[in-house]
Amino acid sequence: MPQKRPYPKVQPKLRMIANATPEVSAIRAELSAAIAVSEETAARYARKRTQTSTRDKAKGKPGRAGPRLRNKAASAPVSLFVQVPEDPRERRKAIDELREKVAPEASRSKEAPEPKELLKATSNLVTAELPADEALELSRKPWALSVELGQPLTRPTPKEERKTAPRQPSMGARRFGNARHHRSGEGVLIGLIDVGGFDFAHPDFLDAEGKTRFEAIWDQAGEMHEHPADFRFGSVITKEHMDAAIEHARRPGVPPPELLEPQSQMQPGSHGTHVASIAAGNRGVARKAAIAGVLIAIPDSEQDDGRTNFYDSTRLAHAVNWLLDVAGSRPISINISLGTNGHAHDDSSAINRWIDAALTFPGRSVCVAAGNAGQDRAEHEGDIGFILGRVHTHGTVAARELVHDIEWTVLGNTVDADISENELEIWYQPGDRFGVQVKPPRMNWTERVDPGEYIENRRLADGTYLSVYNELYNAANGDNYIAVYLSPNLSEDELIGVRPGEWIVRLIGIEVRNGEFHGWIERDDPRKIGRIGEREAWVYPSFFSKNSFVDRSTVSTLACGQRIVSVANLDVEGRRVNPTSSQGPTRDQRNKPDIAAPGTNIMAARGFDPDQQWMAMTGTSMASPHVAGVVGLMLAANPRLTGAQVSGIIQRTASPLPGTDFGWRDDAGSGQLCEDRCIEEARLASRRDDLTKRGKR
Repeated sequence: MPQKRPYPKVQPKLRMIANATPEVSAIRAELSAAIAVSEETAARYARKRTQTSTRDKAKGKPGRAGPRLRNKAASAPVSLFVQVPEDPRERRKAIDELREKVAPEASRSKEAPEPKELLKATSNLVTAELPADEALELSRKPWALSVELGQPLTRPTPKEERKTAPRQPSMGARRFGNARHHRSGEGVLIGLIDVGGFDFAHPDFLDAEGKTRFEAIWDQAGEMHEHPADFRFGSVITKEHMDAAIEHARRPGVPPPELLEPQSQMQPGSHGTHVASIAAGNRGVARKAAIAGVLIAIPDSEQDDGRTNFYDSTRLAHAVNWLLDVAGSRPISINISLGTNGHAHDDSSAINRWIDAALTFPGRSVCVAAGNAGQDRAEHEGDIGFILGRVHTHGTVAARELVHDIEWTVLGNTVDADISENELEIWYQPGDRFGVQVKPPRMNWTERVDPGEYIENRRLADGTYLSVYNELYNAANGDNYIAVYLSPNLSEDELIGVRPGEWIVRLIGIEVRNGEFHGWIERDDPRKIGRIGEREAWVYPSFFSKNSFVDRSTVSTLACGQRIVSVANLDVEGRRVNPTSSQGPTRDQRNKPDIAAPGTNIMAARGFDPDQQWMAMTGTSMASPHVAGVVGLMLAANPRLTGAQVSGIIQRTASPLPGTDFGWRDDAGSGQLCEDRCIEEARLASRRDDLTKRGKR
């Protein structure tokens, strides 16, 4: 008989996280976007893994690394989306109870502003930050329709084409249309949600008076200035701060302006600066638009401490809302060149619904990079880019008692170890019933896990932890799904990476009406964490084998939203879509990506490097801000356009790639972006001719 479900409305991953020791939670926070610990706890956890060993070979005992972590909290805080009823009274009751849990002092004051942990985007979605065990208890509330962790956001993976570039790229680059049609974006705000820092003093962002065109930057991990009015984290750098820093930096011996107004991320060649330059730089697309940016605190290396900050999709939702507030009554075009690969790849994830709801108002648009998971094989000797592309599998369990095996590869060897948590989600129709078994490398199969059953945090013989959940009727879309998690041994005494090799996930037909399934791996960002004794500790992306990988439907979850514009990477010189660009369609067979735009070998600003101010990069990260800039020009021509209308115009005016027709393609969407036609169509979109006034019958 299936076990009784104690928390039926809670995402399984949250239960797995809550069912862990405080020590494990604190270490897990270093690797997980939706878990954080206090600065005091993080400081107490000394990173001296050079003293830690997976095994003391001489004594055959676990190695130790100084004093054990003692986290006083019952469990680490997690970042959540909570779905509540749409009925106004029920929703108000839910908000009040959540506020009492999150900020009791605020709940007792009618005049206190709603704290940052509770931020409305739709009539029935709020965000919350609570200890994991308290988050579980939310599902017992009748008003909590679902409780879902924020999805991890992955850093973009563009390719830097060359180190040298002209100091002054052509002013003719990326100039479109007639100025009398769109005024180069004047009166529009270009919003950017990115990483790496925004070099606001770069020449590409300075106006004729030498002042920055950035209106504000919200550094979500910053500490220099006050946090935004509706939040209690991060630092807002205003235009006044930036212009003052630029002015002071003109004096002899004064540091560069970015050092006078430091951001938590200021990477030479920063991704955010390059993206901003494409969308709205002086040599970019929307050259007279105002600019505002949000830095998400996604860690990039072992020097970046991700334990004290959330960097999940709730932070992305907050960023969208903040940019809308900065825009006020002005039209705004937002670009997101980040990704996530979890959930169902339809439009049902909380972040998809959040952004779609924000786009129901006119004068708003969001462009999202489709992702760089299109490569399915090595392009040259030593090329391992295909690893980032093998994230999707698809197949059919044809009948009862038939099976389908999925081969899932985890990296790691005697030199290094994967200490990240690897996650696989398999989604299938509500009318079907699948069982699931897992075979670790060189080990026996687990027992069959039927619908409604689960294995939670089971330690295998080598120290790897396995969790398997077979869930029915997901609250967001009503479909069934299977989630498999491979977790390292997260103990300070014995830190052991996930067992490397080929893991096999077997689907078994119990009752089959349709039989089709899709699966995605939640991709990790490859980065070095430190050392475990003599071995390097890494966060590695796992991937499907050549036998199991299916080269389509790799478009990022963020790029699956109904009203967003999903952008593929067009190689203009090659007259094709770049092989690394992710493909559609979505799992529910919608046409994403929407459009292909120039994203290969794109020259733009190189941030925080006075010796080399320009660089060329390739990726959907470069294609998406190109479209966002064009959308800015469209909104300057017609500020009343809705996000859906913007998307429709872009698709209508697209031109087919050579050798293709007007049909949608899984790599190029509707075809190549036609900038001038978009702007002209936007200007004419609201025009209506009354034939009765012409005497027509």
